[in-house]
Amino acid sequence: MGKPGRGVMFGITCGVIWGVMFVIAKSALDRIDAFDLTTIRYAFASAILLAILATVEGRGALRLAGRGRRLWLLGSVGFAGFNLLAFTGLEHARPESAALIVAFAPLVTALALWLRTGNRPSRGVLLTFGLALVGVSFVVSHGDPTSILRGSVGWGDALVLAGVVSFAVYTLGASEFRDFSPLRYTALTAGLGWLTIAAAALAVTLSGWKSAPSAGDVWAVTPQIAYITIPGAVVAVLAWNAGVGSIGPQNFALFGNLVPVVTFAVQIGRGYRPAALEVAGAVVTILALVAANLISRPRRRPLELVTLEERLADAA
Repeated sequence: MGKPGRGVMFGITCGVIWGVMFVIAKSALDRIDAFDLTTIRYAFASAILLAILATVEGRGALRLAGRGRRLWLLGSVGFAGFNLLAFTGLEHARPESAALIVAFAPLVTALALWLRTGNRPSRGVLLTFGLALVGVSFVVSHGDPTSILRGSVGWGDALVLAGVVSFAVYTLGASEFRDFSPLRYTALTAGLGWLTIAAAALAVTLSGWKSAPSAGDVWAVTPQIAYITIPGAVVAVLAWNAGVGSIGPQNFALFGNLVPVVTFAVQIGRGYRPAALEVAGAVVTILALVAANLISRPRRRPLELVTLEERLADAA
């Protein structure tokens, strides 16, 4: 199988794994809260990634190269910020709407880059962003966007969007570590970010905001934890990195739009019947995101943007 074929295979793998993950994670959140679920997930995932890093690049790759504080900060924003916000939001949102919002990551990153560098996206990209927001409004409101204005829906989805913003900051920070491989950047920030995740979980437990899960609750969701940890946080990340190397970051980013499609398909298979306007909103959003990807392709990309796109594979 040639590089294009492998790239497509890796892209489909990521889309299916992450699309199913939202449904599985939602079921786990019925028994264990987002803080404890994320702590357990990345205790194993970061250990596995660090072990893979040591095996592939040698133990020397585990060194922080005098930049431990910055790696910890970015890991906290990327892994603690994204996962705690997104999973807390998922507790109060539907898997299909959360998956659709997470698909916004490349556009949110482009807007963050605009704020950071003044490199304004084209009018076409901004137009597709607006269309995508309209589409999402129909999905999160079950086809009645006026309910958002009435304040009856949306705050769980807003937390998921805040997590996507955290992911964008983490992605932009990767440009500071061009001498690191994607695997090294991912593994080190995941390990350091886990320290913040664990500290946050301990803090909210000691404050009385939540109680620690029982052993029975953890055991009951062990299959879900195994899925979101091994396929969701390890296999899919490695497949994403490999896919980017096979067909390029911008081509591979298109497969991110497969995630909400898979989530919708799984939910429909489980008996969910979306409203016609909700389906239309999902279609509009996905088409807008694809269009934004195609419109934003310059003939010769700036070095910073190339680096940014290559690092989109680093967070999961």
